[in-house]
Amino acid sequence: MLENWVVIPTCLPLVLRRCHACASERFRASGRFRVNANHKLIDAWLLALCTACGETAKLTVLERGKVRSVRPELLDRLHDNDPGLTAELLQDPVVQRRNRIALDWDNAWRLDTGGSQHPDREVIDVSVRFTARIPVRPVRLIAEGCGLSRAEVERLITEGKLVSAVRLTGKVSDDFTFTLKH
Repeated sequence: MLENWVVIPTCLPLVLRRCHACASERFRASGRFRVNANHKLIDAWLLALCTACGETAKLTVLERGKVRSVRPELLDRLHDNDPGLTAELLQDPVVQRRNRIALDWDNAWRLDTGGSQHPDREVIDVSVRFTARIPVRPVRLIAEGCGLSRAEVERLITEGKLVSAVRLTGKVSDDFTFTLKH
């Protein structure tokens, strides 16, 4: 029987970027947007606040784009300071590259195992699904989901009792499956 685990964000991740005012490297997305239209061109920024000094940074979302080329729904979401749009844009690789930022997901997600109990089963097949692109170490997920230590999970991998089509060392942010043999 295949178990389904889900990695769910619990809040917005911190934005990793150097503050010009205090040299801190962490910003919290405010969830607010600033939109400026000048005749036929439009600019839009996501505002982020330094966690140390409160300085505001503007993360470019649209830069000198033609107003007519922006979808009306996107424009409405920008004007409404849509929190869902904030989450989408923070995870957008184009926005991350343009603004030279990375995301810090520490303490911003949780693992939902659906309350599964599997103490007596010889073989456990698990499908792990991500609802957002959260880079997490599979060893950490498996340890948390199965109630094992990370060292125990790494030992099971070494012994060939924990197998997956994806590499279980490093970080993953895409769905994967694994099999655990006791």
